[in-house]
Amino acid sequence: MAKRSLQASSTGIQQAKIAFARKGWTQENLSVEVNLKTRQPIWRFFSGQPIERLTFIEICSILELDWREIAVEPPAEFIDREESTQSSLPDIDKLVEQVRSQRFDKIQDQCGILQLLDISRPVAINDIYIDLNILEEIASQQYLEITELQNLDPKEFDRFGLGETNQRQISGIEAVETYSKLRVLGKPGVGKTTFLQHLAIQCNQGAFAANQVPIFITLRNFAEESKISDEFSLLNYIHREFMTSGIADLAVLETVLNAGRVLLLLDGMDEVLNQQSNAVLSEIRRFSEKYHKNHLVATCRTAAQRLRLRGFTDVEIAPFTSEQIRAFARKWFVAFTKTNSEDGQIQSVDFIHKLDLAENWQFRQLVVTPLFLHLACWVFHGQEKFPTKRTDFYKQGLDLLLGKWDEARGVERDDVYRGFLLPQKLKLLSQIAAATFEKGQYFFEQRIIEQYIGDYIQNLTKLPMDADELQIESEAALKAIESQHGLLAERARGIFSFSYLAFQEYFTARKIVASYNLQALEQALEGLVSHITDPHWREIFLLTATMLRSADSLVQLMKQQIDALVAQDPYLQEFLTWASQKSRTIPTQPKDAAVRAFYLALSRTPRIAPHFALASSLDQGMFLDAALDNLLVGCAIDKSQDFAHFHVCADALSNILGIVLDLGLYKSLQQLSEQLPNSNQNQERFQLWFKTSYSAWAEQLRLTVTNYRDINHQWQFSADQQQVLQRYYDANQLLLDCLHSNCEVTAGIRQEIEATLLLPQKELEDREWQ
Repeated sequence: MAKRSLQASSTGIQQAKIAFARKGWTQENLSVEVNLKTRQPIWRFFSGQPIERLTFIEICSILELDWREIAVEPPAEFIDREESTQSSLPDIDKLVEQVRSQRFDKIQDQCGILQLLDISRPVAINDIYIDLNILEEIASQQYLEITELQNLDPKEFDRFGLGETNQRQISGIEAVETYSKLRVLGKPGVGKTTFLQHLAIQCNQGAFAANQVPIFITLRNFAEESKISDEFSLLNYIHREFMTSGIADLAVLETVLNAGRVLLLLDGMDEVLNQQSNAVLSEIRRFSEKYHKNHLVATCRTAAQRLRLRGFTDVEIAPFTSEQIRAFARKWFVAFTKTNSEDGQIQSVDFIHKLDLAENWQFRQLVVTPLFLHLACWVFHGQEKFPTKRTDFYKQGLDLLLGKWDEARGVERDDVYRGFLLPQKLKLLSQIAAATFEKGQYFFEQRIIEQYIGDYIQNLTKLPMDADELQIESEAALKAIESQHGLLAERARGIFSFSYLAFQEYFTARKIVASYNLQALEQALEGLVSHITDPHWREIFLLTATMLRSADSLVQLMKQQIDALVAQDPYLQEFLTWASQKSRTIPTQPKDAAVRAFYLALSRTPRIAPHFALASSLDQGMFLDAALDNLLVGCAIDKSQDFAHFHVCADALSNILGIVLDLGLYKSLQQLSEQLPNSNQNQERFQLWFKTSYSAWAEQLRLTVTNYRDINHQWQFSADQQQVLQRYYDANQLLLDCLHSNCEVTAGIRQEIEATLLLPQKELEDREWQ
């Protein structure tokens, strides 16, 4: 019998330490990757002491080492059994072919059809799918990826973050072929899940990656099952999936994985609850490194890209082009027109013609994603016209979705739900959405949602009901909601969610807006702004602002809440005061708020990148400050004594001299430039100058810039202050996004808010007395 513990040999320890150093981890990092509760086994491993055999093998696997070469006298019985198992397996190509064959029907059933939100029958994915385009650079979010503004070349300032329309795009398939570990980002409804389903079907049918086994996993399902079993293991989860296809031997799965013959498709990183996300991400990282030869593709909302995956390349789904919109419309109307394909073609031409009319420009902005394009096609299919407002588009879409479902499905309704009028259906769904979203629940147990439904039924009837009777009615109503229009769906046994997070967000916003009187509305808005720093509530703010008859109260409450974030910290107030004073040195354009944001960005506070500053235009003074700040960062950070790089910095200083108008600053910078080593000097003399004179030269440069331009202050923020500032910046960006949406805000209130963005508390109070 093989012994239960193993220990590393002295030679093995040295190999393990080299591999460990290459990872750049701490022992605590490694313990997390191995799913250990303490790091003691890691310490014992590197100390050459015995540890549990499976833990020993897992550590070696994570470090990409052969455990047999690391262990002292590896047990022959275990090796023989492992080798026997391997020798009993068929040739890898035949094995992959066998597994693909056994799982073919499973993948076709899992990924081959789409049950669209408002259609009574499923549609084959190939009948509706349009190839997606991919942006290798995430243009719309690029500035969120950069924490230090001064690292930018000043020439890039005028285009940074604008997302050039001519940016190179590649097909989704090409992106997957290019990157072995890919994370596909996208906004809600852009087709992330459908793209993964398309990949699974193409692979399953041999049109793409024909020598790999496709595996499609919805991460929220994985997270929920793992929470129940208290075991976050992708290997065991996939094994259970294989067992449903008649593949019970775990060794088969491991052989295919070790050979790198799996296309693993992981859908919905952003839909995993916060308390489970770390465990899920850790398991994905561990799995991807252990089975690093395989092809992995994950999807995530762009707004949640902070959920990083080491080793994965991020790309973003591009909006539909005009040609893609036309192609989707042709497929949609052909697929869903009940008469014949020719009639579908005719209606698609009419749809495109009316979509191009000037009065429908809002819909041209919305229908660049499959979700909204699908809804637009359906609305048009029923009425042959478009509503004039976005909010009307949502309302009409949901009216059709809920009101015409009985006719489309031909299903007899339960009494409790059949009697509900459309406003009652909307109110019930809004209450469920708001109650669950408020608690951070994207998933909820069946008993919880039945309680919400039961409470609604009880209040609706206004008559006391027996508890058992109410339970039966609630169960029937939930079943009806799920079967009729699919807005609620069972994700795992006894676990429900809204079928699309976008609908949970929309109904949550609707619950706020539909408050029964002004006092209730004010209270609802106050409750909303309490979530101003929670990124999960971003869409709720934007939807609520758009849906309100007047958004004045909302944006004013948001402004008050944002200012309160930093009001009680004297150091942060000093920081804002400096930025405000600096902004007043800029005589005209851009607006004061944009200037303040720009100078706050020059503080180089970690993890802060004010979006609104980067899109503003720059006058000469701001451009000079940015260039000087960029120069200072290069001089202060680069201590490598790199001869070539130093001359790049020297050239930058020379270029700056060409835009300096202040005579005193010009002379001081000129003197500093003349102190630099001659470009013709050899590297040895440069190294000597660097060692003896560089530090004093760099400090004199910093003092010169500080004295003349009042920038490069060495702001020292605590970790808590950094977090507060990050929340403050993000909340201000959200406020601006609300103001720039289609919401109704009084002109005077809009102007006052924009004028007072990022002001210190004292200046805000002074304005109130004026």
